[in-house]
Amino acid sequence: LQCDSGRGASYTVPCDDYVHVVEFSPFDSGSAASLLAYGGNQYVVVGSCRFQEEDVEVEGVEFTKLRVFHHALRVDCLAWSPESRLDRLPQLIRFCTAAADRNLRLLTSDLQNKHEVKVMEGHSNYINQIVFEPTEGKQIASVSDDHTCRVWDLEGNETTTFRLRSPGVSVCWHPEDIFKLMVAEKKGTIRFYDLVTQQAILSLECGHSPLMSADWCLTNTIKVGAVTGSDWVIWDITLCGAHIKWSRANENLFSTTGCPGKINSQLLVHHLGHPQPVMIGSAVVGAGLSWHRSLPLCVIGGDRKLLFWMTEM
Repeated sequence: LQCDSGRGASYTVPCDDYVHVVEFSPFDSGSAASLLAYGGNQYVVVGSCRFQEEDVEVEGVEFTKLRVFHHALRVDCLAWSPESRLDRLPQLIRFCTAAADRNLRLLTSDLQNKHEVKVMEGHSNYINQIVFEPTEGKQIASVSDDHTCRVWDLEGNETTTFRLRSPGVSVCWHPEDIFKLMVAEKKGTIRFYDLVTQQAILSLECGHSPLMSADWCLTNTIKVGAVTGSDWVIWDITLCGAHIKWSRANENLFSTTGCPGKINSQLLVHHLGHPQPVMIGSAVVGAGLSWHRSLPLCVIGGDRKLLFWMTEM
């Protein structure tokens, strides 16, 4: 693989406002297209994406807007439920958001007349990441600057609270073992919890702080990556970045971005078999970083647009 340096986005979809967060659904929705949601100041747009790599009749990218959801505040983070399906009647869209009022919002819609919002209160500071239990979607985990990781049922009840030693920055659920949760803390510790015993069963020390982002490689769960200070840490490999996400299509592929809003920020795609980035995307990085569930394609949000990069493997 050769590094594609300074490349523009493979595809661009125009948006009406600045995109603060964008997430592909990592789950099969029963549709040939992939679900994608992006959030702005007071809204969330849910749509479906189809790319020419998946369908020869598509020219570039085909983005179909399914619904715009009003959101009381700017969306800070978003997670998809595995219950979201487009191949059944009624259709079901379900996702969870977090905002500056320190609340979670569970949004459920049939894309017709039914639209429900459940507000979940409990955190006392900024919420940094949320995730659904990936097999049935009946639980949600969240981490916050209030030094807690909380697990919720869909009625908004806290079922488990883990007290952390510093702000929680990332949380990931094991893709098959629903009782295993990974929590990353700002001071540089990543802990794996057993939800049955409610005890930590393993911890990793990054050796650097602040830890800004961590991700569990869900196609090979022995791999964990983290961005700490000016380094990303997997096997003593270092590079500047503020966010890290593993590809869902290739266990050796992951991406990092610089801090949101930096003029010269870059999207970098890395392969574990190569010491240098395999692709450098040139853009003013906005916010959000997410991988397509089956293609080696990632998306970030920018100023009034979504930017997609296809990695040729």
